[in-house]
Amino acid sequence: MNKKKVINILEKIVSTSQIRNINIFGDEIIIDLNINNPSLHAKKKLEKSIINSFEKNQKIVVNFNVVKKEITANDNKNKLVGIDNVIAISSGKGGVGKSTITSNLATTLSKMGFKVGILDSDIYGPSIPTMFDVESLRPTSVKIDNRSMIKPIENYGVKILSIGFFTQPNQAVIWRGPMASKALHQMIFETNWGELDFLLIDLPPGTGDIHLSIVQSIPLNGAIVVSTPQKVALSDAKRGISMFKQKNIDVPVLGLIENMAYFVPEDMPDKKYFIFGKDGVKNLADVNDVPFLGLVPLFKSIREASDFGHPASLQDNSVISKSFEKIAKNVVLSVVERNDHLPPTKIVKITSMAGCSALKKK
Repeated sequence: MNKKKVINILEKIVSTSQIRNINIFGDEIIIDLNINNPSLHAKKKLEKSIINSFEKNQKIVVNFNVVKKEITANDNKNKLVGIDNVIAISSGKGGVGKSTITSNLATTLSKMGFKVGILDSDIYGPSIPTMFDVESLRPTSVKIDNRSMIKPIENYGVKILSIGFFTQPNQAVIWRGPMASKALHQMIFETNWGELDFLLIDLPPGTGDIHLSIVQSIPLNGAIVVSTPQKVALSDAKRGISMFKQKNIDVPVLGLIENMAYFVPEDMPDKKYFIFGKDGVKNLADVNDVPFLGLVPLFKSIREASDFGHPASLQDNSVISKSFEKIAKNVVLSVVERNDHLPPTKIVKITSMAGCSALKKK
């Protein structure tokens, strides 16, 4: 086999610009490739695809060269001072338990010793105050360098800010997109968050104005997508992943979390019923080449704990707390790997609302 044939095979899998060098020694072919994703999972998947494209009697050796993106002076322009990692938690559709996952992940990270905050950016349906039993409280203001700032509410070691603190429980927020985006901008930049290891942004369902406002305002370290395993939810989760992976948005997807993975009856603790399907989110993670961060079972106690404002992950040595501990550890590992191998995410500049083609990076 000559070099031209090897290139023709590779171009079906990778772009021409990624092919760095090809050496052929009899039946052995050594391929050097440039890649942007340094994760072991991504390397193994690409290597397997390449090897499977050649005849079985050929020995294929693939060497990877990680190419980092250029970092510009504007990359950290709007970085929140004192906050190390800003992570968006999203879902393609409502009802999959995204806010429940956010609140339990936050309290688990806090139990692990991290300084954590939650920005509830679901302007039209804020639920984080209820889940932390602080819906009756109101933030106060503090003076920082002669500037009046909002002091977040704190409970269970987590700092919280939500539009729910500024409205009545039965009051509907009837705002157009620009007004909601302005309120969100104030909550981000006019809040004294202090020093945080993680600021989790609980996004509203879908892909809309609030999501664009977030990526326009601050450089995210990454995003986590939450879904249940049934087909309807997965199809919407795909759109959420696609949004973050858009070339002009380019926010690393840190991984997927499967909620309501299976049901365990109280009187039959050894039984598992996969009522929404099995491994749907895990399979979606594999197909999209992103990490699978873990799963959370469907337990009545999780719902009850959320309703009472006491996240279920605070129950020590329970099945639920162990599930969230595993997920939290995987999130930390994914963030560390992302920060070690990729440059800061850039801020998106929105020049028009005509469509994604109008998105440009600063």
